[in-house]
Amino acid sequence: MAKQKEVKTNAMRILDKLKIDYTHQSYQCNAFVDGPQTADLLNLPYELVYKTLVTEGKSKNYFVFVIPIDKELDMKKAAKAVGEKSVAMIQLKDLTAITGYVRGGCTAIGMKKQFKTIINDTAKELDKIYISGGKIGLQIELRPDDFCTAAAADYGDVITF
Repeated sequence: MAKQKEVKTNAMRILDKLKIDYTHQSYQCNAFVDGPQTADLLNLPYELVYKTLVTEGKSKNYFVFVIPIDKELDMKKAAKAVGEKSVAMIQLKDLTAITGYVRGGCTAIGMKKQFKTIINDTAKELDKIYISGGKIGLQIELRPDDFCTAAAADYGDVITF
């Protein structure tokens, strides 16, 4: 019996090229599910699962924020972290055109263009985090510092408490 070839996403290919260790988990999903639903499907603690949010600044530049799935982005802290006067979430209809990814499968690794990316500094305290693998139904587990390397991300305090 022939071994089925594993299909890699762009994010996985980038991690492989950078020789970054990661694992991935798939889950059955035909449409968008939010972060908490994804964590529940994979039986993962919410504090380890991070979501990717894309914003636009007053300058018309795009910025990416990666935060725990059960937290909210603090727009003032986010703007300050990227040196903008203000930032706002992009329109969902524009997500694929801007990033190359779909809702529920968006990751900061391997977007169409490299945008300034901030991961909330709570990730620094963790041994591993889970992020979208670049398509719906796929999560990648990796070390936060390795994520920063692959996504050219910086740490910052960008969530509300």
